[in-house]
Amino acid sequence: MSSRSIARSLGRYPLQALGQAFADRHAGINANGVLVFAESPPPHQTSTRSSSRIPPLSETASVSSPSKAQPSAGPPPAVGRSIQSKVMIAEIIAVGSEMLTPFRQDTNSLFLTGRLNDLGVPVAFKTIVGDSLPHLTEAAHIALRRADLVIFSGGLGPTEDDLTREALAAALSLGMHPDPGLLVQLEQRFAERGLIMTANNRKQADLLDTATLLPNSAGTAPGQFLQANTPDGPRIAILLPGPPRELKTLFDEQVQPRLAALLPERHIAKRLLRLLLVPESHADARVAPIYTQFPDVETTILAHAGEIQFHLTCVKPTSDEAQQRVDDLATKIAAETGADLISDNGDSPEDVILNLLRARQLTLAVAESCTGGLLASRLTAIPGSSEVFLGGAITYANTLKESFGGVPATLLAQHGAVSREVAEALAQGIRASTGADLALSITGIAGPAGATPTKPVGLVYLGLGTATETTATELHLQGDRDRIRWWSTQHALKLLHHHLARWP
Repeated sequence: MSSRSIARSLGRYPLQALGQAFADRHAGINANGVLVFAESPPPHQTSTRSSSRIPPLSETASVSSPSKAQPSAGPPPAVGRSIQSKVMIAEIIAVGSEMLTPFRQDTNSLFLTGRLNDLGVPVAFKTIVGDSLPHLTEAAHIALRRADLVIFSGGLGPTEDDLTREALAAALSLGMHPDPGLLVQLEQRFAERGLIMTANNRKQADLLDTATLLPNSAGTAPGQFLQANTPDGPRIAILLPGPPRELKTLFDEQVQPRLAALLPERHIAKRLLRLLLVPESHADARVAPIYTQFPDVETTILAHAGEIQFHLTCVKPTSDEAQQRVDDLATKIAAETGADLISDNGDSPEDVILNLLRARQLTLAVAESCTGGLLASRLTAIPGSSEVFLGGAITYANTLKESFGGVPATLLAQHGAVSREVAEALAQGIRASTGADLALSITGIAGPAGATPTKPVGLVYLGLGTATETTATELHLQGDRDRIRWWSTQHALKLLHHHLARWP
Protein backbone atom coordinates (compact mmCIF):
# COMPACT_ATOMS: atom_id res chain seq x y z
CA MET A 1 0.00 0.00 0.00
CA SER A 2 1.48 3.32 -1.01
CA SER A 3 1.57 6.15 1.49
CA ARG A 4 -1.63 8.11 1.53
CA SER A 5 -3.30 10.67 3.72
CA ILE A 6 -6.87 11.32 4.70
CA ALA A 7 -7.74 14.76 6.03
CA ARG A 8 -10.62 15.11 8.43
CA SER A 9 -11.58 17.50 11.18
CA LEU A 10 -9.46 16.81 14.24
CA GLY A 11 -11.16 14.32 16.53
CA ARG A 12 -13.90 13.38 14.02
CA TYR A 13 -12.42 10.58 11.94
CA PRO A 14 -14.87 7.95 10.71
CA LEU A 15 -14.75 4.42 12.08
CA GLN A 16 -13.33 3.04 8.85
CA ALA A 17 -10.36 5.41 8.93
CA LEU A 18 -9.54 4.65 12.54
CA GLY A 19 -9.99 0.94 11.94
CA GLN A 20 -7.50 1.03 9.07
CA ALA A 21 -5.11 3.06 11.19
CA PHE A 22 -5.15 0.48 13.92
CA ALA A 23 -4.90 -2.35 11.41
CA ASP A 24 -1.76 -0.90 9.88
CA ARG A 25 -0.42 0.43 13.19
CA HIS A 26 1.48 3.13 11.28
CA ALA A 27 -0.80 6.13 11.59
CA GLY A 28 -0.53 9.59 13.02
CA ILE A 29 -1.31 13.25 12.63
CA ASN A 30 1.03 15.74 11.07
CA ALA A 31 1.33 19.40 12.03
CA ASN A 32 -1.58 20.27 9.72
CA GLY A 33 -4.01 17.90 11.40
CA VAL A 34 -3.82 15.27 8.67
CA LEU A 35 -4.18 11.61 9.57
CA VAL A 36 -1.33 9.81 7.79
CA PHE A 37 -1.15 6.13 6.92
CA ALA A 38 2.20 4.53 6.06
CA GLU A 39 2.91 0.94 5.16
CA SER A 40 6.25 0.85 6.98
CA PRO A 41 7.86 3.00 9.67
CA PRO A 42 10.38 5.60 8.61
CA PRO A 43 14.05 4.71 9.19
CA HIS A 44 14.42 6.96 12.23
CA GLN A 45 11.54 5.17 14.01
CA THR A 46 12.57 1.54 13.70
CA SER A 47 11.48 -0.55 16.66
CA THR A 48 13.73 -2.37 19.09
CA ARG A 49 12.74 -5.63 20.77
CA SER A 50 13.02 -5.92 24.48
CA SER A 51 15.65 -8.33 25.75
CA SER A 52 13.52 -9.28 28.73
CA ARG A 53 12.36 -12.86 29.10
CA ILE A 54 8.77 -11.92 28.26
CA PRO A 55 8.58 -10.73 24.66
CA PRO A 56 6.37 -7.63 24.61
CA LEU A 57 3.24 -7.57 22.50
CA SER A 58 4.41 -4.27 21.11
CA GLU A 59 7.82 -2.79 20.61
CA THR A 60 8.07 0.80 21.78
CA ALA A 61 10.09 3.50 20.08
CA SER A 62 10.29 7.17 20.97
CA VAL A 63 7.00 8.93 21.62
CA SER A 64 6.63 12.39 20.21
CA SER A 65 5.62 15.18 22.53
CA PRO A 66 2.98 17.68 21.34
CA SER A 67 5.32 20.56 22.09
CA LYS A 68 8.08 19.06 19.95
CA ALA A 69 6.06 18.31 16.82
CA GLN A 70 7.77 19.93 13.79
CA PRO A 71 6.34 20.59 10.32
CA SER A 72 7.82 18.46 7.58
CA ALA A 73 8.79 19.61 4.09
CA GLY A 74 7.92 16.22 2.60
CA PRO A 75 5.37 13.58 3.46
CA PRO A 76 5.01 13.68 7.25
CA PRO A 77 6.16 10.57 9.13
CA ALA A 78 3.84 8.59 11.35
CA VAL A 79 3.77 9.90 14.91
CA GLY A 80 4.17 7.68 17.97
CA ARG A 81 5.14 4.04 18.27
CA SER A 82 6.42 2.02 15.35
CA ILE A 83 5.03 -1.44 16.00
CA GLN A 84 5.69 -4.06 13.41
CA SER A 85 3.60 -6.69 15.23
CA LYS A 86 0.52 -4.58 14.40
CA VAL A 87 -1.26 -5.34 17.66
CA MET A 88 -3.55 -2.81 19.23
CA ILE A 89 -3.07 -2.54 22.99
CA ALA A 90 -5.41 -1.38 25.74
CA GLU A 91 -5.13 0.11 29.20
CA ILE A 92 -7.75 -0.12 31.94
CA ILE A 93 -7.91 2.59 34.59
CA ALA A 94 -9.93 1.75 37.69
CA VAL A 95 -11.00 4.91 39.48
CA GLY A 96 -11.75 5.07 43.18
CA SER A 97 -9.83 5.75 46.38
CA GLU A 98 -11.54 2.77 48.03
CA MET A 99 -9.50 0.43 45.84
CA LEU A 100 -6.31 1.85 47.32
CA THR A 101 -7.33 0.54 50.75
CA PRO A 102 -7.15 -3.05 52.08
CA PHE A 103 -10.94 -3.33 51.93
CA ARG A 104 -11.89 -3.20 48.25
CA GLN A 105 -10.51 -4.82 45.10
CA ASP A 106 -10.79 -3.93 41.43
CA THR A 107 -12.76 -6.78 39.85
CA ASN A 108 -14.06 -4.85 36.83
CA SER A 109 -10.70 -5.06 35.07
CA LEU A 110 -10.91 -8.86 35.04
CA PHE A 111 -14.22 -8.73 33.19
CA LEU A 112 -13.00 -6.04 30.80
CA THR A 113 -9.79 -7.94 30.06
CA GLY A 114 -11.78 -11.01 29.09
CA ARG A 115 -14.11 -9.06 26.83
CA LEU A 116 -11.23 -7.20 25.17
CA ASN A 117 -9.34 -10.45 24.62
CA ASP A 118 -12.44 -11.84 22.91
CA LEU A 119 -12.12 -8.93 20.48
CA GLY A 120 -8.44 -9.68 19.93
CA VAL A 121 -7.18 -6.76 22.02
CA PRO A 122 -4.56 -7.54 24.67
CA VAL A 123 -4.50 -5.44 27.84
CA ALA A 124 -0.99 -4.12 28.34
CA PHE A 125 -1.55 -1.93 31.42
CA LYS A 126 -3.88 -1.70 34.40
CA THR A 127 -3.88 1.30 36.68
CA ILE A 128 -5.73 2.13 39.90
CA VAL A 129 -6.12 5.83 40.71
CA GLY A 130 -7.73 7.53 43.67
CA ASP A 131 -10.34 10.27 43.49
CA SER A 132 -7.89 13.10 42.79
CA LEU A 133 -8.31 15.28 39.72
CA PRO A 134 -4.55 15.92 39.26
CA HIS A 135 -3.74 12.22 39.67
CA LEU A 136 -6.55 11.14 37.34
CA THR A 137 -5.54 13.66 34.70
CA GLU A 138 -1.93 12.53 34.85
CA ALA A 139 -2.99 8.88 34.60
CA ALA A 140 -5.11 9.72 31.55
CA HIS A 141 -2.18 11.55 29.92
CA ILE A 142 0.11 8.55 30.45
CA ALA A 143 -2.46 6.03 29.24
CA LEU A 144 -3.26 7.97 26.08
CA ARG A 145 0.42 8.12 25.19
CA ARG A 146 1.09 4.39 25.50
CA ALA A 147 -2.20 2.65 24.71
CA ASP A 148 -4.51 2.78 21.71
CA LEU A 149 -7.64 2.04 23.71
CA VAL A 150 -8.17 3.38 27.23
CA ILE A 151 -11.14 2.31 29.36
CA PHE A 152 -11.98 4.11 32.59
CA SER A 153 -14.21 2.39 35.14
CA GLY A 154 -15.79 4.42 37.92
CA GLY A 155 -15.91 8.07 38.85
CA LEU A 156 -19.05 8.87 36.81
CA GLY A 157 -21.45 9.37 39.71
CA PRO A 158 -23.00 12.58 41.06
CA THR A 159 -20.70 13.32 44.00
CA GLU A 160 -17.85 15.80 44.29
CA ASP A 161 -15.21 13.07 44.11
CA ASP A 162 -16.57 11.61 40.84
CA LEU A 163 -14.01 13.24 38.56
CA THR A 164 -13.35 10.90 35.63
CA ARG A 165 -15.18 13.06 33.09
CA GLU A 166 -13.29 16.15 34.16
CA ALA A 167 -9.93 14.34 34.12
CA LEU A 168 -10.31 12.99 30.58
CA ALA A 169 -11.58 16.35 29.34
CA ALA A 170 -8.49 18.00 30.81
CA ALA A 171 -6.15 15.38 29.35
CA LEU A 172 -7.57 15.87 25.86
CA SER A 173 -8.19 19.63 26.19
CA LEU A 174 -11.88 19.12 25.52
CA GLY A 175 -14.89 20.97 26.82
CA MET A 176 -18.01 19.44 28.34
CA HIS A 177 -21.68 20.25 27.91
CA PRO A 178 -24.88 18.98 29.52
CA ASP A 179 -26.95 16.67 27.34
CA PRO A 180 -30.57 17.96 27.45
CA GLY A 181 -32.11 14.59 26.61
CA LEU A 182 -30.14 12.83 29.30
CA LEU A 183 -31.18 15.41 31.89
CA VAL A 184 -34.83 14.68 31.11
CA GLN A 185 -34.19 10.93 31.41
CA LEU A 186 -32.50 11.37 34.78
CA GLU A 187 -35.38 13.45 36.12
CA GLN A 188 -37.88 10.88 34.88
CA ARG A 189 -35.92 8.05 36.48
CA PHE A 190 -36.03 9.77 39.87
CA ALA A 191 -39.72 10.67 39.44
CA GLU A 192 -40.60 7.04 38.72
CA ARG A 193 -39.16 6.17 42.12
CA GLY A 194 -41.00 8.97 43.87
CA LEU A 195 -37.81 10.97 44.39
CA ILE A 196 -36.72 14.51 43.58
CA MET A 197 -33.45 14.71 41.66
CA THR A 198 -30.91 16.75 43.59
CA ALA A 199 -28.77 19.31 41.78
CA ASN A 200 -25.58 17.28 42.02
CA ASN A 201 -27.10 14.54 39.86
CA ARG A 202 -27.06 16.94 36.92
CA LYS A 203 -23.31 16.36 36.47
CA GLN A 204 -24.09 12.82 35.31
CA ALA A 205 -25.49 14.40 32.14
CA ASP A 206 -22.22 16.20 31.33
CA LEU A 207 -20.91 14.95 28.00
CA LEU A 208 -17.40 15.49 26.65
CA ASP A 209 -17.35 17.40 23.38
CA THR A 210 -17.18 14.95 20.42
CA ALA A 211 -18.07 11.98 22.68
CA THR A 212 -20.94 9.59 22.04
CA LEU A 213 -23.34 8.96 24.90
CA LEU A 214 -23.70 5.32 25.97
CA PRO A 215 -27.11 4.75 27.60
CA ASN A 216 -27.00 2.85 30.90
CA SER A 217 -30.01 0.55 31.15
CA ALA A 218 -28.90 -0.70 34.56
CA GLY A 219 -28.26 2.62 36.34
CA THR A 220 -28.20 6.40 36.18
CA ALA A 221 -24.60 7.07 35.13
CA PRO A 222 -24.23 6.74 31.35
CA GLY A 223 -21.00 5.83 29.65
CA GLN A 224 -19.17 7.77 26.96
CA PHE A 225 -17.32 6.64 23.82
CA LEU A 226 -14.73 9.00 22.45
CA GLN A 227 -12.51 8.89 19.36
CA ALA A 228 -9.62 11.31 19.51
CA ASN A 229 -6.46 12.07 17.62
CA THR A 230 -3.44 12.80 19.75
CA PRO A 231 0.17 13.55 18.81
CA ASP A 232 0.81 9.86 19.57
CA GLY A 233 -1.81 8.60 17.12
CA PRO A 234 -5.52 7.78 16.99
CA ARG A 235 -7.00 6.85 20.34
CA ILE A 236 -10.25 5.49 21.71
CA ALA A 237 -11.33 6.44 25.23
CA ILE A 238 -14.31 4.86 26.96
CA LEU A 239 -15.90 5.90 30.24
CA LEU A 240 -17.87 3.26 32.14
CA PRO A 241 -19.63 3.35 35.52
CA GLY A 242 -18.00 1.60 38.48
CA PRO A 243 -20.77 -0.70 39.80
CA PRO A 244 -20.00 -4.11 38.23
CA ARG A 245 -23.58 -4.85 37.15
CA GLU A 246 -23.85 -1.53 35.35
CA LEU A 247 -20.39 -1.79 33.80
CA LYS A 248 -20.97 -5.30 32.46
CA THR A 249 -24.39 -4.48 31.06
CA LEU A 250 -23.20 -1.27 29.42
CA PHE A 251 -20.12 -2.89 27.91
CA ASP A 252 -22.06 -5.77 26.39
CA GLU A 253 -24.91 -3.61 25.11
CA GLN A 254 -23.08 -0.49 23.97
CA VAL A 255 -19.30 -0.90 23.83
CA GLN A 256 -18.77 -4.36 22.39
CA PRO A 257 -20.77 -3.71 19.18
CA ARG A 258 -18.94 -0.43 18.57
CA LEU A 259 -15.51 -1.94 19.09
CA ALA A 260 -16.35 -4.98 16.96
CA ALA A 261 -17.31 -2.68 14.07
CA LEU A 262 -14.23 -0.52 14.50
CA LEU A 263 -11.36 -2.87 15.18
CA PRO A 264 -9.57 -5.03 12.64
CA GLU A 265 -10.33 -8.68 13.20
CA ARG A 266 -7.77 -10.17 15.57
CA HIS A 267 -7.88 -13.40 17.53
CA ILE A 268 -6.17 -14.32 20.77
CA ALA A 269 -5.22 -17.90 21.65
CA LYS A 270 -4.03 -18.90 25.10
CA ARG A 271 -2.53 -21.91 26.83
CA LEU A 272 -1.65 -22.40 30.48
CA LEU A 273 0.93 -24.97 31.57
CA ARG A 274 1.54 -25.82 35.24
CA LEU A 275 4.63 -27.26 36.92
CA LEU A 276 4.77 -28.39 40.54
CA LEU A 277 7.67 -27.99 42.94
CA VAL A 278 10.22 -26.64 40.46
CA PRO A 279 12.09 -23.44 41.40
CA GLU A 280 11.19 -20.57 39.09
CA SER A 281 14.79 -19.95 38.08
CA HIS A 282 15.27 -23.62 37.19
CA ALA A 283 12.05 -23.71 35.20
CA ASP A 284 12.96 -20.59 33.26
CA ALA A 285 16.50 -21.81 32.58
CA ARG A 286 15.05 -24.93 30.97
CA VAL A 287 12.24 -23.27 29.04
CA ALA A 288 13.69 -19.87 28.05
CA PRO A 289 15.69 -21.31 25.11
CA ILE A 290 12.38 -22.59 23.78
CA TYR A 291 9.98 -19.68 24.22
CA THR A 292 12.50 -17.12 23.00
CA GLN A 293 12.24 -18.86 19.61
CA PHE A 294 8.57 -17.80 19.52
CA PRO A 295 8.74 -13.98 19.54
CA ASP A 296 5.10 -13.71 18.44
CA VAL A 297 3.92 -15.60 21.52
CA GLU A 298 3.94 -13.72 24.81
CA THR A 299 5.20 -16.00 27.58
CA THR A 300 4.44 -14.95 31.13
CA ILE A 301 5.82 -16.94 34.06
CA LEU A 302 4.03 -16.85 37.41
CA ALA A 303 5.29 -18.53 40.57
CA HIS A 304 3.10 -19.11 43.59
CA ALA A 305 3.27 -21.48 46.56
CA GLY A 306 5.10 -24.32 44.87
CA GLU A 307 3.54 -23.96 41.43
CA ILE A 308 5.03 -22.49 38.26
CA GLN A 309 2.63 -21.33 35.56
CA PHE A 310 3.54 -20.63 31.95
CA HIS A 311 0.89 -18.40 30.36
CA LEU A 312 1.15 -18.40 26.58
CA THR A 313 -0.69 -15.76 24.53
CA CYS A 314 -0.66 -15.17 20.79
CA VAL A 315 -2.56 -12.67 18.67
CA LYS A 316 -3.12 -13.39 14.97
CA PRO A 317 -5.58 -12.43 12.22
CA THR A 318 -7.26 -15.86 12.51
CA SER A 319 -7.96 -18.08 15.48
CA ASP A 320 -6.35 -21.08 13.76
CA GLU A 321 -3.06 -19.23 13.30
CA ALA A 322 -2.99 -18.04 16.89
CA GLN A 323 -3.91 -21.44 18.31
CA GLN A 324 -1.32 -23.23 16.20
CA ARG A 325 1.46 -21.03 17.51
CA VAL A 326 0.62 -21.47 21.20
CA ASP A 327 0.09 -25.20 20.66
CA ASP A 328 3.49 -25.55 18.98
CA LEU A 329 5.18 -23.76 21.87
CA ALA A 330 3.23 -25.71 24.48
CA THR A 331 4.27 -29.00 22.90
CA LYS A 332 7.94 -28.07 23.07
CA ILE A 333 7.66 -26.90 26.68
CA ALA A 334 5.88 -30.10 27.65
CA ALA A 335 8.61 -32.21 26.05
CA GLU A 336 11.30 -30.32 27.98
CA THR A 337 9.61 -30.32 31.39
CA GLY A 338 8.49 -33.95 31.30
CA ALA A 339 7.37 -35.34 34.66
CA ASP A 340 7.49 -31.90 36.30
CA LEU A 341 4.59 -30.79 34.08
CA ILE A 342 1.34 -31.56 35.84
CA SER A 343 -1.00 -29.87 33.36
CA ASP A 344 -0.71 -28.58 29.79
CA ASN A 345 -4.30 -27.38 29.46
CA GLY A 346 -4.77 -25.16 32.49
CA ASP A 347 -6.31 -27.80 34.74
CA SER A 348 -5.47 -27.40 38.42
CA PRO A 349 -3.38 -30.09 40.15
CA GLU A 350 -6.51 -31.27 41.96
CA ASP A 351 -8.40 -31.59 38.67
CA VAL A 352 -5.52 -33.56 37.15
CA ILE A 353 -5.40 -36.06 40.03
CA LEU A 354 -9.16 -36.63 39.95
CA ASN A 355 -9.15 -37.06 36.16
CA LEU A 356 -6.30 -39.58 36.37
CA LEU A 357 -8.23 -41.53 39.00
CA ARG A 358 -11.31 -41.57 36.76
CA ALA A 359 -9.34 -42.64 33.71
CA ARG A 360 -7.86 -45.57 35.65
CA GLN A 361 -11.09 -46.37 37.52
CA LEU A 362 -9.40 -46.01 40.89
CA THR A 363 -10.50 -44.61 44.23
CA LEU A 364 -8.52 -42.61 46.77
CA ALA A 365 -8.66 -42.05 50.53
CA VAL A 366 -6.47 -39.90 52.77
CA ALA A 367 -5.38 -39.74 56.40
CA GLU A 368 -4.05 -36.37 57.51
CA SER A 369 -2.38 -35.27 60.69
CA CYS A 370 -0.44 -32.00 60.45
CA THR A 371 -2.42 -30.76 57.41
CA GLY A 372 -5.73 -31.16 59.25
CA GLY A 373 -7.82 -32.08 56.23
CA LEU A 374 -6.29 -29.54 53.83
CA LEU A 375 -5.58 -32.15 51.15
CA ALA A 376 -9.13 -33.52 51.37
CA SER A 377 -10.48 -29.97 51.23
CA ARG A 378 -8.56 -29.21 48.05
CA LEU A 379 -9.82 -32.38 46.37
CA THR A 380 -13.45 -32.02 47.46
CA ALA A 381 -13.54 -28.40 46.28
CA ILE A 382 -13.72 -29.84 42.75
CA PRO A 383 -17.29 -30.72 41.65
CA GLY A 384 -17.70 -34.44 40.98
CA SER A 385 -14.77 -35.49 43.16
CA SER A 386 -16.99 -37.99 45.01
CA GLU A 387 -16.81 -40.26 41.96
CA VAL A 388 -13.25 -41.24 42.89
CA PHE A 389 -12.44 -39.65 46.26
CA LEU A 390 -13.97 -41.70 49.05
CA GLY A 391 -12.91 -39.49 51.95
CA GLY A 392 -10.59 -40.00 54.86
CA ALA A 393 -9.80 -39.02 58.42
CA ILE A 394 -8.04 -36.25 60.32
CA THR A 395 -5.89 -38.38 62.61
CA TYR A 396 -4.38 -35.61 64.67
CA ALA A 397 -4.18 -37.38 68.01
CA ASN A 398 -2.32 -40.67 68.40
CA THR A 399 -5.48 -42.33 69.63
CA LEU A 400 -7.18 -41.57 66.33
CA LYS A 401 -4.15 -42.77 64.41
CA GLU A 402 -4.73 -46.07 66.18
CA SER A 403 -8.54 -46.25 65.91
CA PHE A 404 -9.12 -44.64 62.49
CA GLY A 405 -5.78 -45.28 60.85
CA GLY A 406 -5.06 -48.72 62.23
CA VAL A 407 -1.58 -47.75 63.45
CA PRO A 408 -0.34 -50.12 66.21
CA ALA A 409 0.33 -48.40 69.53
CA THR A 410 3.68 -50.13 69.71
CA LEU A 411 4.72 -48.56 66.41
CA LEU A 412 3.79 -45.10 67.69
CA ALA A 413 5.71 -45.70 70.91
CA GLN A 414 8.79 -46.96 69.11
CA HIS A 415 9.08 -44.48 66.25
CA GLY A 416 6.81 -41.56 67.16
CA ALA A 417 3.88 -40.11 65.22
CA VAL A 418 6.18 -38.28 62.81
CA SER A 419 8.08 -41.14 61.24
CA ARG A 420 8.39 -43.12 58.07
CA GLU A 421 6.96 -46.21 59.72
CA VAL A 422 3.83 -44.48 61.01
CA ALA A 423 3.22 -42.75 57.64
CA GLU A 424 3.27 -46.14 55.88
CA ALA A 425 1.05 -47.79 58.50
CA LEU A 426 -1.39 -44.88 58.36
CA ALA A 427 -1.68 -45.11 54.58
CA GLN A 428 -2.38 -48.83 54.65
CA GLY A 429 -4.74 -48.51 57.59
CA ILE A 430 -6.96 -45.88 55.97
CA ARG A 431 -6.91 -47.80 52.70
CA ALA A 432 -8.11 -50.94 54.46
CA SER A 433 -10.85 -49.16 56.44
CA THR A 434 -12.26 -47.28 53.42
CA GLY A 435 -11.75 -49.91 50.74
CA ALA A 436 -9.94 -47.42 48.51
CA ASP A 437 -7.60 -48.57 45.76
CA LEU A 438 -4.87 -46.27 47.04
CA ALA A 439 -4.41 -44.08 50.06
CA LEU A 440 -2.14 -41.23 51.04
CA SER A 441 -1.16 -40.18 54.54
CA ILE A 442 0.49 -37.01 55.84
CA THR A 443 2.16 -36.70 59.24
CA GLY A 444 4.62 -34.02 60.30
CA ILE A 445 5.57 -31.07 62.46
CA ALA A 446 4.08 -27.85 61.14
CA GLY A 447 5.29 -25.80 64.13
CA PRO A 448 6.00 -23.52 65.68
CA ALA A 449 6.01 -25.95 68.63
CA GLY A 450 6.49 -29.69 68.73
CA ALA A 451 10.03 -29.95 67.41
CA THR A 452 12.81 -32.02 68.95
CA PRO A 453 16.57 -32.09 68.27
CA THR A 454 16.07 -35.00 65.87
CA LYS A 455 12.71 -33.94 64.45
CA PRO A 456 12.70 -30.25 63.50
CA VAL A 457 9.78 -28.08 62.40
CA GLY A 458 9.12 -28.83 58.73
CA LEU A 459 9.81 -32.56 58.95
CA VAL A 460 6.94 -34.24 57.10
CA TYR A 461 6.34 -37.80 55.92
CA LEU A 462 4.01 -38.81 53.10
CA GLY A 463 2.79 -42.39 53.00
CA LEU A 464 1.38 -43.97 49.84
CA GLY A 465 -0.33 -47.32 49.99
CA THR A 466 -1.72 -49.60 47.29
CA ALA A 467 -2.68 -53.26 47.21
CA THR A 468 0.86 -54.26 46.28
CA GLU A 469 3.20 -51.74 47.91
CA THR A 470 3.60 -49.10 50.58
CA THR A 471 6.17 -46.31 50.44
CA ALA A 472 7.05 -43.25 52.47
CA THR A 473 8.64 -39.96 51.39
CA GLU A 474 10.54 -37.71 53.78
CA LEU A 475 10.28 -33.93 53.35
CA HIS A 476 12.12 -31.05 55.00
CA LEU A 477 10.04 -27.93 54.45
CA GLN A 478 10.76 -24.32 55.37
CA GLY A 479 8.48 -21.54 56.51
CA ASP A 480 5.68 -20.87 58.95
CA ARG A 481 2.86 -23.21 59.87
CA ASP A 482 0.59 -22.28 56.97
CA ARG A 483 3.37 -22.63 54.42
CA ILE A 484 4.46 -26.03 55.69
CA ARG A 485 0.89 -27.31 55.63
CA TRP A 486 0.27 -26.03 52.08
CA TRP A 487 3.55 -27.30 50.69
CA SER A 488 2.88 -30.70 52.28
CA THR A 489 -0.29 -30.97 50.18
CA GLN A 490 1.59 -29.78 47.08
CA HIS A 491 4.11 -32.58 47.56
CA ALA A 492 1.25 -35.02 48.16
CA LEU A 493 -0.42 -34.05 44.88
CA LYS A 494 2.85 -34.39 42.97
CA LEU A 495 3.46 -37.80 44.55
CA LEU A 496 0.00 -38.93 43.50
CA HIS A 497 0.53 -37.57 39.99
CA HIS A 498 3.86 -39.36 39.61
CA HIS A 499 2.34 -42.61 40.84
CA LEU A 500 -0.82 -42.42 38.74
CA ALA A 501 1.10 -41.46 35.59
CA ARG A 502 2.95 -44.77 35.87
CA TRP A 503 -0.13 -46.80 36.76
CA PRO A 504 -0.59 -49.77 34.41
